[in-house]
Amino acid sequence: MTIDEFFQHLWHDYTAMTPQAKRIHDALIEDGETIVNDHVAFRTFDRGPITLAALEPQLLALGYTPLEPYDFEAKYLRAWGYLPPQQDQPRVFLSELKCDELSLESQAVIDRLVAQIDPDSVNTPEILWSGRLWEAPTFDEYRLLMGESEYAAWLSIIGLRANHFTISVNHLTHYDTVEKLLEKVESLGLKINESGGRVKGSPEALLEQGSTLADRQPFTFADGQVEEIATCYYEFAKRYPKADGTLFQGFVAASADKIFDSTKMS
Repeated sequence: MTIDEFFQHLWHDYTAMTPQAKRIHDALIEDGETIVNDHVAFRTFDRGPITLAALEPQLLALGYTPLEPYDFEAKYLRAWGYLPPQQDQPRVFLSELKCDELSLESQAVIDRLVAQIDPDSVNTPEILWSGRLWEAPTFDEYRLLMGESEYAAWLSIIGLRANHFTISVNHLTHYDTVEKLLEKVESLGLKINESGGRVKGSPEALLEQGSTLADRQPFTFADGQVEEIATCYYEFAKRYPKADGTLFQGFVAASADKIFDSTKMS
């Protein structure tokens, strides 16, 4: 599978969960912009056959190389950034929940979910847009996880897929700042993630980011209860040159921590 084919599959799955992304994309195209994807991000558990280390080979097979690790202590997460084989291709951000830092009750729920995964399913790129590989949790289980980790609760019902794509502001003409792009998004009637400020980061940090609040869809839980749950969102990033003149390629943990809040239900 080529990188282009990989991202076509991801985009198809992502926009099915995130109708706002297609609206934003099409509106910018109508304004004469060229859309370049800065990066995509994935969430997973550090349990069962879908750990970060188990998923990484699919990225390496596409030519990606590990950049650097990140840690989000308050959210019980670790992550790695990955660089593509060519500069005009999207970066990847892959994070996993440190399940040992949750209660034994929450760990038991997660263990029950990941025990249902076919280990062979991790051996193909499709794993990264496979969605939920287990039966839906009960709503009480979902609420238990939500009480400790919004990330865990989200993953338990949404499953494995790109939780966001990211528009590269560097490649836009009319909307050449993150704030201008956020204002355009708001003009479409969409809401912005205000956690940590509308624009996270700074030119001094070499990266500025903003994002929408996630779309929502109804999901049926194992006990038959139907609830509207946050799905995925669209991010916007502007990168700045380092002292040597080359564009910053990594991520800023303090900003990413607030971007995670795009899927918060409140």
